[in-house]
Amino acid sequence: MVTIESTRSKLIKLLADAKESYISGQQLSEQLHISRTAIWKHMKELEKDGYVIEAKPKTGYRIKHFSENVSANTLKWGLNTSWLGKEIIHKSTVSSTQLVAHEAARTNAAHGTVIIADEQSSGRGRMDRVWHSKKGKGIWMSVILRPEIPPYMAPQLTLMTATAIADVLDQYDGINPKIKWPNDILIENKKVAGILTEMQAEQDRIQYVVIGMGLNVNQADNELPDAIHYRATSLRKETANEWQIITLVQQILQAMEAQYDTFLKRGFSEIKTKWESYGFRIGEKISYHQGRENKQAIFSGIAADGALLVELANGNKEKIYSAEIDWFVE
Repeated sequence: MVTIESTRSKLIKLLADAKESYISGQQLSEQLHISRTAIWKHMKELEKDGYVIEAKPKTGYRIKHFSENVSANTLKWGLNTSWLGKEIIHKSTVSSTQLVAHEAARTNAAHGTVIIADEQSSGRGRMDRVWHSKKGKGIWMSVILRPEIPPYMAPQLTLMTATAIADVLDQYDGINPKIKWPNDILIENKKVAGILTEMQAEQDRIQYVVIGMGLNVNQADNELPDAIHYRATSLRKETANEWQIITLVQQILQAMEAQYDTFLKRGFSEIKTKWESYGFRIGEKISYHQGRENKQAIFSGIAADGALLVELANGNKEKIYSAEIDWFVE
């Protein structure tokens, strides 16, 4: 079954491959196996997506300008993945992409389905902390995965996703990303991205995992809320440049697919090594609270299962799965 979106993606490719030349409606009709009237209707829909299409009588069509608007169609064009993002649900405004993703997953959305929104009215991170998600200013996205791994391994997917985002940001000049365990991406000690992993599972089988990502992209200094201004940043703030959100989304999905495939084929060890190369304050002293107990130790990396690993004053190693951590200790 050929979907409207796949037909439209093929149409964009044909127009793009023609470069500056026109391609006739008859040629498009024959190659896509649809009527010339359907071609015209697709062109009108592409214009709604932000593409600038020039139509010349008795000559054909050509693209004068590619769209910079985020949509399922614009994201798929140029997305070089095998399975991640083949289905994309784009919304202008949602309460939370996580909620949309859970609903989609429960109604059999495919492995690798991506939910992305221009804006979230109730974006959230770990422990239901608010995530400010203004329209057109960042990447607010959730991914549905159906991994055949035991449920106890699911937290490793958070660390895997963090390395994918860090890899993408690290390729840009002026960006030196660090990963703060377990789920934050930092630049110059300020948070630029967060990851939220949620799971629906039985005792020994995962039904689905939803991995949510929030990345501050084009917020100016005065567009970050006062309450978080001292501890949050954006790519624009760090580089003084406007960023192309479509390009970033595609790069993140491509990196995430590669990391996920590595994870399934070879386990967590390679992800662990990569994560530690970005690890925030590895080799430094941290303080952490577990129940009523307060301890100080050296953060020595992450364990083979993804737990935070510390070295106590007596030389013993300890795994931490959940704790309130003070990362800055004199």
